[in-house]
Amino acid sequence: MIFKSQHADIDIPESDLTSVVLSRVDELGDKAALIDGPTGRSLSYLQLREQVNRLAAGLHRRGFRKGDVFAIFIPNVPEYAVVFLGVAAIGGVNTTVNSLYSCADLIHQFNDSGARFLLTIPDFLDRALPAAEACGIEEIFVLGEAEGITPFSELLDNDGHAPVVEIDPKADLVALPYSSGTTGLSKGVMLTHENLISNMVLSCQSNPIDESDSAIGVLPFFHIYGMVLILNLSVYRGATLVTIPRFELEQFLQLVQDYKITNLNLVPPLVLALAKHPSVDNYDLSSVRIIGCGAAPLGEELEQACATRLNCLIYQGYGLTEVAGACHISPAVASKQKPGTVGPVLPNTLARIIDTETGADLGPNERGEVWVCGPHIMVGYLNNTEATAASIDAEGWYHTGDIGYADEDGYFYIVDRIKELIKYKGYQVAPAELEALLLSHSAIADAAVIPSPDEEAGEIPKAFVVLKQEISPEEIMKFVAEAVAPHKKIRKVEIVDEIPKSASGKILRRILVEKERKLRG
Repeated sequence: MIFKSQHADIDIPESDLTSVVLSRVDELGDKAALIDGPTGRSLSYLQLREQVNRLAAGLHRRGFRKGDVFAIFIPNVPEYAVVFLGVAAIGGVNTTVNSLYSCADLIHQFNDSGARFLLTIPDFLDRALPAAEACGIEEIFVLGEAEGITPFSELLDNDGHAPVVEIDPKADLVALPYSSGTTGLSKGVMLTHENLISNMVLSCQSNPIDESDSAIGVLPFFHIYGMVLILNLSVYRGATLVTIPRFELEQFLQLVQDYKITNLNLVPPLVLALAKHPSVDNYDLSSVRIIGCGAAPLGEELEQACATRLNCLIYQGYGLTEVAGACHISPAVASKQKPGTVGPVLPNTLARIIDTETGADLGPNERGEVWVCGPHIMVGYLNNTEATAASIDAEGWYHTGDIGYADEDGYFYIVDRIKELIKYKGYQVAPAELEALLLSHSAIADAAVIPSPDEEAGEIPKAFVVLKQEISPEEIMKFVAEAVAPHKKIRKVEIVDEIPKSASGKILRRILVEKERKLRG
């Protein structure tokens, strides 16, 4: 069965990304496009366009040409938009770099992407410099000052007249983010102008943000969620985006209060904090009207707890780097809300549920692998035809590797990753389902569930739990056992200080799995 949107297809602009994102600048004029939260430094829409043009011209003067790769290794600041859109305008490709990457990670990405230039900040130079030297990066630019490094301001020191570059939005790449996947080295995801434009335009159907809104850029812009659905989408829709270089809960809450933020785009750990952290009561968050959550499954109880505490709407979406952002978004309308769902597919998008054993198409309320097809599907993985062929079939369907199902209304529910399912005596157990249940307990602050090897069962579910009140492992196991089928029971509990997570909020289960394997010898 093929699932599709109830809404008619939407016309996708046949243009380059920068032109589409900045299409309303003349109308918006001096309105603030981006504000650096901690300092209040801002860029108006007119200033943003001017700096984008100057950056494009500055790059061209240095011999940067269509198809060349520019590496962005900076935190969330207003300049991120200037660089990303400036590189795009001149026909270049942005490879966005994880702020937490080690020198070895940087070397892999710089070499694999073929990056010519690099932008970073002084605090990152201890990693960036040796990596750049090892990879033959031609020039490094720095936001701020660092001895022997070209200041970013020099790139903007020109008249802003860059040559017009012919861009084929369907064929020309604009972004090359790296997807870590679950194993091996990260892979470069080749995304075209059309991929990013499609995702922005189609997401607007369900993601109602406009010039009356203020959003907050707390999720990293190097990640596809922050890049497309926060940074580019906010500017495209005429909102004001407040950026935060580094997440700290108190500062985040203060900025939401001070700037009267209306739209929050979050990941489950931040929703968890808003639902449970005592500090939330110290701030006026009444301006928040809507919260979007993605990047990892969010349990129904936690979703409702957060919505109730902040008295706002909350909706979930589902996507991947390989689909340039989102492919499913739940309607942000109270009358159409279903807690726990990531919603129906976006317009112009098709989805299927496939039986992982037989390859057969499944219908409503049957669990299988989610496949997606649409104009936002990546070209493929850079320098990796084998991985591309394994994930995109001959008919253009992208095999997500995620397990989910759709209800009779076409609303999707994401259960877990295929590779992360626990096999207990032949039964499949989804860690995310048990994690959502654990987080509904008032004594539990955070949780992760992994497979633990077991001679009799093959694997058993083990929970790593962060407490906020005293409770014994036995009480935790009893709480879960009373709510789930016997094969889903948690059979081991370990109390820990924190759960390891990626910058985008995903639980790093592999770290816990490795720890468990070492423990068992």
